[in-house]
Amino acid sequence: MYVIMVYDVAVERVARVLRVGRKYLTWVQNSVLEGELTGSQFERLKAEVREVIEESEDSVVFYRLRSRDWVERQ
Repeated sequence: MYVIMVYDVAVERVARVLRVGRKYLTWVQNSVLEGELTGSQFERLKAEVREVIEESEDSVVFYRLRSRDWVERQ
């Protein structure tokens, strides 16, 4: 599956969220990562992100697509 991860987290957690995200995805621009993942990789990514963020203050959104073919970047 193709995953796009977008995050808005407190300044003190930005570097940690980015570090976790870059283990699985490619950093595209500030607060945006994307790439191909297996189902198990996606579950591990979500679990690791949950360990870093404060759910009451931070926001992390994942967009899942069947493949990169469904994405048109401009």
